[in-house]
Amino acid sequence: MLIAHLPSGYILGTFMRRHWPGSPGILCAAMVGSVIPDIDMLYFHFIDGGRTHHHAYVTHRPLFWAATGLLSLVLVNWRARSYLAATAAFFAAAMLHMILDTLASPILWLMPFDRQAFELVTVPASYSNWVLSFVLHWTFACELLVCGWALWLARARPRPATSVA
Repeated sequence: MLIAHLPSGYILGTFMRRHWPGSPGILCAAMVGSVIPDIDMLYFHFIDGGRTHHHAYVTHRPLFWAATGLLSLVLVNWRARSYLAATAAFFAAAMLHMILDTLASPILWLMPFDRQAFELVTVPASYSNWVLSFVLHWTFACELLVCGWALWLARARPRPATSVA
């Protein structure tokens, strides 16, 4: 996925906010959670120098997010219950990131127990630029669909009334 992670977080956050309307920070937590696995791009570019595919780093391991999320939910439920929904949104969005990446990129779903990477579709290097190969592959239409859905949700959202003085 290149462009659909943040819009997918918006979609998830919008639906979770409707389910838990009184809980603070759900939408923001979902949007941050939807892109936080890609924080490894900083290490990838500035330290690793692009030698290792960034999906091999711990931030792209679903079991890391599942374990961290479970521990966080237990702690938040114990100490700050009002943020339970936002915490759930954050980790659900991080897992959604893993699911979306699995569409066309290898993800180590069972790491550290198994080093087998899973991806649903392999995008061939049809062009010299890898970005062009992804953008011109049919899977990019799925990303555009997610972006369109998020835009539709944003436009359909009721706006607060404004008073004219």
